[in-house]
Amino acid sequence: MRVALVQHSAGSNKAANLLRGLAAIEAAAAGGANLVAFAELGFEPFYPRVPAAGPVAHLAEPIPGPTADALCAAARRYGVIIVANLFERAGDHCFDSSPVIDADGTLLGVTRMAHITDFAGFHEQGYYAPGDGGLPVYATRTGRVGVVICYDRHFPEAMRAVRDADVVIVP
Repeated sequence: MRVALVQHSAGSNKAANLLRGLAAIEAAAAGGANLVAFAELGFEPFYPRVPAAGPVAHLAEPIPGPTADALCAAARRYGVIIVANLFERAGDHCFDSSPVIDADGTLLGVTRMAHITDFAGFHEQGYYAPGDGGLPVYATRTGRVGVVICYDRHFPEAMRAVRDADVVIVP
């Protein structure tokens, strides 16, 4: 499995951020990558750098939704697995979430960060609810992929949950 890690600047223009990400996917595929992984909130600013000042759901989007749908189309077009990270809105809650997309464009599932911290520069408790779906391992065209998001990597239980993965992505 050849993995491309994408870390690019993300400003307030979500459309421009998405176009930059789609170009990175194309370049990674051209370079022989089978899996393209993005940094945490790779398509929007890192909102938790400051405490939330009121409701934040308007900043988030559903999965499936506009960004995830565009990533599914790119996965299908270039034949690559994509692990992204988005600010997800689901019902009355928002999550730090990673959709996992197979190389045929199928959304295999979404991993949500379970441990929500509140430190200087990481005021996540005002933005995210704790994940509610566990830490699955996804069977993809190229291998078994686990996802452990950000702060979850500090907990041995999280890493044990994805021990059967061929590769673990940590946005």
